[in-house]
Amino acid sequence: MAAPTEIRLDRAARVLHVSFEDGTRYPLPAEYLRVESPSAEVQGHHPGQKQTVAGRRHVGIIAVEPVGHYAVRLVFDDLHDTGIFSWDYLAELGREQDRRWAGYLDALAARGLSRDPK
Repeated sequence: MAAPTEIRLDRAARVLHVSFEDGTRYPLPAEYLRVESPSAEVQGHHPGQKQTVAGRRHVGIIAVEPVGHYAVRLVFDDLHDTGIFSWDYLAELGREQDRRWAGYLDALAARGLSRDPK
């Protein structure tokens, strides 16, 4: 995947807008990016270890930091900052947003968890 042509953070709306050369554009909510973070804390170290992160409805992004020419590191206002979001992963999150979000909501419900902070 080529590098995005634009990465723009709308802090007020808590949305990261990512555009690619082929014309695809994805508005990625901070909450969605936080709960799908590629960090080991969220994804685990092996398949099947993914954690369901609750209580992040109001999370924001406070920094978008370049990592080489292949990714960005997002710093969330809950101080989570260990996920490196590659260009490929950002595009995948955009393409699969509806399916992944529905799966996340189902996982929360199955565990009796909420998007709202405690």
